[in-house]
Amino acid sequence: MCVIWMNLRYSDTAIFTHLKNFFSFFGNIAWPSSYQWTQFFKVVSKRERNLFFVFLFFTIASLVFIGARYYLGNTEVAPAKGGSYTEGIIGSPRYLNPILAQTNDADRDIVRIIFASLLKYDGQGNLINDLAESYTIGNNGKIYEVKIKQNAFWHDGQKLTSDDVVFTIKAIQQPEYQSPLRINWQGVEVEKIDDLNVRFKLKNAYAPFLYNLTFGVLPKHIWQDVATTDFHLSEQNLKPIGSGPYVFKKLERNKDGLIKIIELEAFNKYHNDGPYLKNINLKFYPDEESAIDAWQKSEIQGINFISPKNQSRIKNQQTGLNIYSLTLPRYFALFINQTQNKALADKNVRQALAHAIDKDSLLTEVLDGAGKKVDSPVLEGMIGYSDQTKIYEFDLEKAKNILDEAGWKDANNDGFREKAETNLEFSLVTIPWTEFSQTADLLKKNWEAIGAKVSIETKDATSLQQENIRPRQYQMLLFGELLNIDPDPFSFWHSTQTKDPGLNLALYENAQVDAILQDARQDLDPVSRANKYQQFSQIITEDLPAIFLYTPDYLYPILNKFKGVDLKILVMPSDRFSQIEKWYSETARVWK
Repeated sequence: MCVIWMNLRYSDTAIFTHLKNFFSFFGNIAWPSSYQWTQFFKVVSKRERNLFFVFLFFTIASLVFIGARYYLGNTEVAPAKGGSYTEGIIGSPRYLNPILAQTNDADRDIVRIIFASLLKYDGQGNLINDLAESYTIGNNGKIYEVKIKQNAFWHDGQKLTSDDVVFTIKAIQQPEYQSPLRINWQGVEVEKIDDLNVRFKLKNAYAPFLYNLTFGVLPKHIWQDVATTDFHLSEQNLKPIGSGPYVFKKLERNKDGLIKIIELEAFNKYHNDGPYLKNINLKFYPDEESAIDAWQKSEIQGINFISPKNQSRIKNQQTGLNIYSLTLPRYFALFINQTQNKALADKNVRQALAHAIDKDSLLTEVLDGAGKKVDSPVLEGMIGYSDQTKIYEFDLEKAKNILDEAGWKDANNDGFREKAETNLEFSLVTIPWTEFSQTADLLKKNWEAIGAKVSIETKDATSLQQENIRPRQYQMLLFGELLNIDPDPFSFWHSTQTKDPGLNLALYENAQVDAILQDARQDLDPVSRANKYQQFSQIITEDLPAIFLYTPDYLYPILNKFKGVDLKILVMPSDRFSQIEKWYSETARVWK
């Protein structure tokens, strides 16, 4: 026994060799009968009996030690199935349908979990395969062929095929469905090659086309018999059948008829590894304050978003908290409608307003330091970013001098400037989120310091969209634009996009910019495309149809008991769920 114990410091092989020799020795001797064993303690002395128990203890301890060492050395901790996650989401769902969900954050969040797409994003902003097993690009970027995974199924058990992909694209392309994704698919032909292969044909090369393949696929067998006129009203919009990692289970409404919770459960035939969490519960709140109140009561384990100033409030409530500070390809800016205000049509006024903005104060007072200044329509880290574009540094005296030289004077000493019969006066409209309201107040303070009279109007997001943005009825709009890692600013700045559903909110028209954007989106050479976007950015910052302010960090709090949450860069907020099948809270040891 001593031989065995002393050699525990040797390798496992040495240990097992000694054990083999030890038991071989005892295997060659005649063992006592059962009767003899019963008489053992009667014939041995007390000292011999104690030695026997010591020997027995060390033998058992040695075997346990060896077994534990072997087990720990040849196994590892891995995610295990089980557990649940409950997140509070600010907003209310309306369409749990991937081709209708693009204008509502709550809809997008749920759709991302329930529906799968051909490609999706990882937590670093990179495209990875989802339903697609592989894809090829041909004909100089005009043909894309995608092969679908064989093990892809719908939540009702039916096989997912290329027919579903073709059906979804054609539905998006029909104007009657009013899909916000339609602009991305105009002029694209889609055809079935066979059950698992689909082909996309483009009239012209489009460099960022692969990003379009992140749309959620609809089940043809569910939707093909729904009339176009009933598409928005179908009950399937609130009882979705998808192919993502989680299956819709049920929803509950409050007394006002609004959805208060949606329950999801793991899909056991999911085409990728996982999911590990058994259940996902999504609870909906009208505002951030309500969500934080639920957090403080431990009713939820995460919140879809918090403003910077509320970080301390949730940190003090629950231990074991992670607040992910994530990057989104978005910026907030002042979009100027020069057709609605004569003063804003003067470039000198726009330059003076730009110089009068203290962006450092915006970052500290509004974002609590959780963000970065923005000076151009192409963000740092994107293809085509340049730090050589014109920057309007904060300088109130310079702003005043620009206005003086341009003839804008305060002739009647009322504190505000005018020129001829035109007053330096305009209205600013935005949504009543805390950050927007605080930003608007600081802007007004800065601008009134140089003699500009500003009125601020706030509207809820739906009213702002319907009453102002779509008909372009505003003088100045404080709003945000969400880009892509490969930006393609075409829909935001090309002259053909000045009317709804285009996103050219500044109603900007410039033939040179139009040509650059048209060429850039067809240029498959990333270096050449980057040069074009740099040129575009320089023109925009010189013309100043918009004043760029900042890009806030996306703050996502979640209890750190949930592992596998690998997030850094998101393309959209809903992409925090793009790999939710990897999240877990339970673990088990598995053999390597």
